Amino acid sequence: MMTLHAWLLLGLCLLILLALTKPLGIYIADVMEGRSTGVLRVGGPVEAAIYRLCGVRQDEEMGWLHYALAILLFNGLGVLAVYALQRFQLWLPLNPQQFANVSPDSSFNTAISFATNTNWQGYAGEMTMSYLTQMLALTVQNFLSAATGSVVAIALIRGFARHTVQSIGNAWVDLTRITLYVLLPLSLVFAVFLVSQGVIQNIAAYQEVTTLENATQTLAMGPVASQEAIKMLGTNGGGFFNANSAHPFENPTPLTNFFQMLSIFLIPGALCYTFGRMVGDPRQGWAVLAAMTVLFTVMAIAAITFEQQGNPLFAAAGVDQSASVTQAGGNMEGKETRFGIADSGLFATITTAASCGAVIAMHDSFTPLGGMIPLIMMQLGEVVFGGVGSGLYGMLVFAIMAVFIAGLMIGRTPEYLGKKIESYEMKMTSIAILVTPLLVLGGTAIAVMTVSGRAGIFNPGAHGFSEVLYAFTSAGNNNGSAFAGLGANTPFYNVMLAIAMGFGRFAVIVPVLAMAGSLAAKKRIAVTSGTLLTHGPLFVTLLIGTVLLVGLLNYVPALALGPVVEHLLLWAEH
Repeated sequence: MMTLHAWLLLGLCLLILLALTKPLGIYIADVMEGRSTGVLRVGGPVEAAIYRLCGVRQDEEMGWLHYALAILLFNGLGVLAVYALQRFQLWLPLNPQQFANVSPDSSFNTAISFATNTNWQGYAGEMTMSYLTQMLALTVQNFLSAATGSVVAIALIRGFARHTVQSIGNAWVDLTRITLYVLLPLSLVFAVFLVSQGVIQNIAAYQEVTTLENATQTLAMGPVASQEAIKMLGTNGGGFFNANSAHPFENPTPLTNFFQMLSIFLIPGALCYTFGRMVGDPRQGWAVLAAMTVLFTVMAIAAITFEQQGNPLFAAAGVDQSASVTQAGGNMEGKETRFGIADSGLFATITTAASCGAVIAMHDSFTPLGGMIPLIMMQLGEVVFGGVGSGLYGMLVFAIMAVFIAGLMIGRTPEYLGKKIESYEMKMTSIAILVTPLLVLGGTAIAVMTVSGRAGIFNPGAHGFSEVLYAFTSAGNNNGSAFAGLGANTPFYNVMLAIAMGFGRFAVIVPVLAMAGSLAAKKRIAVTSGTLLTHGPLFVTLLIGTVLLVGLLNYVPALALGPVVEHLLLWAEH
């Protein structure tokens, strides 16, 4: 059962998040719509200088295809830059440890990973990447990939908010504003806070220290706080250290741990209110946020409960095994001992609800059902808050599906926010929803059927299958967290997971932008007595049901072969 600490932790996190949602949501809406605010007046000259340097006309808007091509070009150049910096890092400055150039397959995987906001890492950062690569390649892409997801969400919102127009904004202006006025200021403030708590920020050579046992230990240094801030706020998740947020140089105190969890949801939650404000009805944003919150709360309670229940094969010594069903103190295997089970379970749920991937515990060591919760959170499409921008546009895709299902029930043409949902929108919705399960299940099947794929599986049976399923689920849904226990830094997995990451990101973004263009060109329909209200409890329930049934149903057989079978075997042995 949930402890008092667990309830207080979950409640406080949600309370602060909801308190920050409205003011930040209003700020983002005003910035992206170019309304006159203090920050735009201060940053205006910098913004204008960027446009002059890049040859961008601020008042020139784009149709959806032009917008999509700009996004693809922008991210394609990012992939090339990250790949090149890794391949040549040995001969570049800010490499005091003289790290070698990264292999081609690992460089390719990492370049795709950071450009898609996935941040899957098949390497140990402090033993592989130079400071220049960490800062100029990985940290910069943390900003730009978060900006990409945000502007796609803003473009879709404009599709609902506008009518009888052919444009959805200017991609270059949107990318500049979200980075300059939202991501950079928030990251600066958060980085300063992290430094004040003990997160390191330097470019010194690694330090040799003497331990209490008179042994010698090498302590990795580096510009950690600056990367840590955008890693969390941008729902990126790539750690400077191999231990990620379990490392005390990344996450030194319970306070930093709490605010790292909160920061992951901060912008995704605020974008829900931005959505309501931009379409002229804040209730619409609250309805989407309510659906996300309900799903998250249920899953967080389940994850923490499963872990606090523990492993039945490790019951307390001296207790009658036939009567005991719990492990004394819960399942601490693989947990961060500084934070405990409740914090680890909540962190795991948050990081997989959002497409973040930061971890403070090894999900591989969770109980079978406890480890299934992170899997489910990703397999829902990471729309429960989700990544920066991607969570909102993913949930709006499910909202379109929900009104379509409701329309079928009553024999009425479906509408959402005054726009008819017709065959074109449903085709794009179908592509956006189905492409990820195809990548995840297809990739998992190939991995378990081929010699190269099976070579990376270190655990036999259902648990090994779960590890492979988790890897492709994480890649296809652009999460980046790892189950552990899978040898994934091989040419096979580096290439296969990179393919899943790339298509999992951009094969969703393109149809979403196509929908935005189609919706913006439509006339707005007047509300009548037969219009389905999309801001009340009924719609929230319908939306939750659609996410669960449509989003999760594809994965049920795979989940049965992995964590469900492992759970049944575990308790059968008990």
